[in-house]
Amino acid sequence: MQNKSIAQMAAELRLRTYSSVELTRHYLERIARLDPRLNSFISVASESALTAAERADRAIAAGDAGPLAGIPIAHKDIFCTAGIKTSCGSRMLDNFVAPYDATVVERLAAAGAVVLGKTNMDEFAMGSSNETSYYGPVHNPWDADRVPGGSSGGSAAAVAARLCAAATGTDTGGSIRQPAALCGITGIKPTYGRCSRWGMIAFASSLDQAGVLARSAADAACLLDEMAGFDPRDSTSADVAVPDYVDALDHDIAGLRIGLPKEYFGEGLDPRVAASVQDAIKEYERLGATVKEISLPNSPLSVPVYYVVAPAECSSNLARFDGVRYGHRCENPKDLEDLYKRSRAEGFGDEVQRRIMIGTYVLSAGYYDAYYLKAQKIRHLIADDFARAFEEVDVIMGPTAPTTAFPLGAKTDDPVAMYLNDIYTIATNLAGLPGMSIPVEPVDGLPVGLQIIGNSFQEARLLNVAHRFQHVTHWHQGAPSGFE
Repeated sequence: MQNKSIAQMAAELRLRTYSSVELTRHYLERIARLDPRLNSFISVASESALTAAERADRAIAAGDAGPLAGIPIAHKDIFCTAGIKTSCGSRMLDNFVAPYDATVVERLAAAGAVVLGKTNMDEFAMGSSNETSYYGPVHNPWDADRVPGGSSGGSAAAVAARLCAAATGTDTGGSIRQPAALCGITGIKPTYGRCSRWGMIAFASSLDQAGVLARSAADAACLLDEMAGFDPRDSTSADVAVPDYVDALDHDIAGLRIGLPKEYFGEGLDPRVAASVQDAIKEYERLGATVKEISLPNSPLSVPVYYVVAPAECSSNLARFDGVRYGHRCENPKDLEDLYKRSRAEGFGDEVQRRIMIGTYVLSAGYYDAYYLKAQKIRHLIADDFARAFEEVDVIMGPTAPTTAFPLGAKTDDPVAMYLNDIYTIATNLAGLPGMSIPVEPVDGLPVGLQIIGNSFQEARLLNVAHRFQHVTHWHQGAPSGFE
C-alpha cells in the first residue's frame, strides 16, 4: 500500500478496497518497525490518528468525504497541532503542547487527512542537514550514515522511506527543496504568502513559507490544493486566487522556455550532479521545451544577504522564549536576569544561539545601516534579477544542491561550509518566488535534485512542468533499500 500514489489511495478508499483504519495501521506499523533507523519522527500520534481514520471511514461511507479523506500524512514539528507536542526540534519547547491547530494543519484536517505524527527537524528550522535537533540527527534512508538535508529532513526522510503518504515542511532558505533533493523525493515551496503562516512557529518572518514534501508532483498538488489560499489571521497571507493544481498537471509543455543561470553551473558544483541535471534538461527539450542561458548576477550574494536578514529576524522572533510564559524554564533561578540567561542558554542549541547573536549584532546601534539595511538593498537587486529573467523565460532550472548527501558530522564544525549547501535555493526565498525540487538520475546510488523556479504565484506551472517530466521518467518511483 505504501507505494501507491495519493490519488490511487483515495480511489481505493472510496471503493472500500481497504479502510483508512487499515491504511493508518499499516503506516503506524512501518513507523514502529523502520523509524528507529532514521529518527524521522519526534512524536507518533497513534491514538488520534486511528480516531481520525475511523472518522474518515464514516465520512467515506456517508458520501461526505473530503478530497484527502483517510490519507495518512505527517507534519513538520514546527506547525502547532492541538493536543500533540510542538517542539520545533528544540529543548526550549520540549514540553509545549499547542492549544490550537495551525491553519495548514486545520485545512488538511478539514480535507480528511489523517495525521500520523510530527517529524524531526533542525532546531527552530536552523540548519541544512537535520543535525541540530535536540532529539538527535535524522538519517538519510538511502544511506543511514549520511544526512537527509534540512531543516525539513524528518519529513523528507519519512516520505522517502514510505512512512507516510506525504508531509508538510517549511522553507526559509531551501529547507523543503534541499532535503527533497538529498532524499530523492519531490518538494515544493510556494510563493511567499500563498500558504498561511498562522500557527507556524516563526524563524525568519519575511522568508518562511509552508510547503509540501511528497513522492511526486501529482501527490504534492493534492496537498497544495487544500493548503493554499488566503488566511485573514495571517497578515502576510496573499489574497490571490488559487488555481486547481491537480487539474493543471497534464497541460502540454511544448514551447516552454527554460532559463539556465550561468551562475548555477560554476565552481562548487559536483560535475556528476551537473551532468545529471543537464541530462534532465535534455529530457525537457525532447518534450518540446527550449533552453537558453540567462544570468542572475546578484545570486552569488544571496548567501551573505540571507545570513544577515535571517538571523536578524530570528533574533527578534526568538526573544519571546524567555522561560516566563511557556517553554523551558531553568531550575531555581536566583533572580529575573538569571532566569532569562539560564533558560535561554539551556533551551537553545549552539546553532540557534549563534544565529541569535549574529542577528542581535547586525540590528544593534551602529551596525543596522552597515549590515541589515545594506542586505535588504541587495535583496531587492536579487529580486530584480529574477524579474528581468522572467521577461525572457517561463521557468528557471538548475541544481537544487551542489552535491549529493554528505556524511553525518562532515560539516558540523564548519558553519560556513554548511551554509553553502543552500547556495542555489536561498535566492528564491529572498525574492519570495515559488521553487521546487524533483529527483533526477542518481549519482553513485544517491539522489540528485533538479530545481525549478517560477514567477510569483506560478505553482501550477511548476507542478505541471515537474509532472510532465515524471510522466516520462522513473526517478521519483525509486525506494531506498529496506524501505520498499
